[in-house]
Amino acid sequence: MDMLKGDQIAGANLTEWRKLAQGLHAHYLVKDFGTGARFVAAVGEAGDRLGHYPRVSIGNGYVDIELVTDDAIYRDDEGTEYVVEWGTMQDVDLARRITEIAADRELDADPASVSEIELGLDTARSATVAPVWAALLTGSAESQGRGSPGDEIRDATVRVPNLWFDDPGEPEATGQRLHVEVYVAPEVAEQRIAAVLAAGGTVVDDSDAPGLTVIADQDGNRGVLCVDISAAAKD
Repeated sequence: MDMLKGDQIAGANLTEWRKLAQGLHAHYLVKDFGTGARFVAAVGEAGDRLGHYPRVSIGNGYVDIELVTDDAIYRDDEGTEYVVEWGTMQDVDLARRITEIAADRELDADPASVSEIELGLDTARSATVAPVWAALLTGSAESQGRGSPGDEIRDATVRVPNLWFDDPGEPEATGQRLHVEVYVAPEVAEQRIAAVLAAGGTVVDDSDAPGLTVIADQDGNRGVLCVDISAAAKD
């Protein structure tokens, strides 16, 4: 199934869902663990009917859900097809059904609370170093390039964050190569940056904001705040 572009996801009008990194994310509030478990069971039944399943995290007071397709089709500019991990129409369909289930159970969504953590490594030799990181993060060579046309590391069990590689060109003055990438909902990006500044951090580069904002702590360690503005609902 073809991967969806940002404008296609925005056009689906999934008000309780946000596109973070590759998948669609939702955060539902529940009064207790049992209520959450019963909600997840109903979501599982919907997944059975559609033949597609979410990733779920459940705790006391919340249920987090991610929808992503493991074998989405991506075509580059030359028309070459790649099997990647990304959102597709079956994720949109299941998102709509989950929204209906939540409404039937009178559960509130808090889409601004969703977040996703990934890692980035600046290197000009991703093919060389990727096997080391695949072994360290997942213990499996198959995680290199999984769900991506590049060397990125993705754990099939989703127990560790994805690791991306980026050619830095000239080495950074700070010498830092590994950084955290934090994906948040578009409506909380400014608030998150304000919190960073209030805590003593600085904005190093906002030339690609609001999509990407590079921040640093007092020691110069950098991170990136990421927002998928292409999939955000238009006013």
